[in-house]
Amino acid sequence: MITKNASPFDATRPGEQEAALPDRCDAALVFIGRIRTPFASRAECPRRGRPDGPLCRIEIDPPWREALTGIDAYERIEVLYWMHQARRDLVLQSPRTHGAPIGTFALRSPVRPNPIATSIVTLAGVEDGVLLVRGLDCVDGTPLVDLKPERTAFVPLAPAKPGVAETEG
Repeated sequence: MITKNASPFDATRPGEQEAALPDRCDAALVFIGRIRTPFASRAECPRRGRPDGPLCRIEIDPPWREALTGIDAYERIEVLYWMHQARRDLVLQSPRTHGAPIGTFALRSPVRPNPIATSIVTLAGVEDGVLLVRGLDCVDGTPLVDLKPERTAFVPLAPAKPGVAETEG
């Protein structure tokens, strides 16, 4: 399937299989900001963000800025974002470096039914509703879905519930 904003990433490769997208919408998201990176296109994005990568900005929209209170206590942050330029219809994909078709859920490809990505980034600073981070791998202007402290560094503020291990969460 080629969309109106087709790019080389949209072409179906040999062995790939498309699925018809459903007519319904099961959920609604509220984007809470935008991610600013030096990557103007998908072709420029690295395959994975790196801790020594370029300094990027996560700009939080005004209604959500108070939610950043206390985030500077964490060295690493999990960033969830919406890969708005990705296809959503492939169930089998043929990675360029592999060639043999592989199921979408067995890959970390941006092409997926719900193009939600997650990266663990290093927090370099917080400035008036903006996080300065290293470790992102997305296109400039990518919509932001959520932020969370890195799972392994997070200690819940509430006491544990009876019968639940301290490490769950």
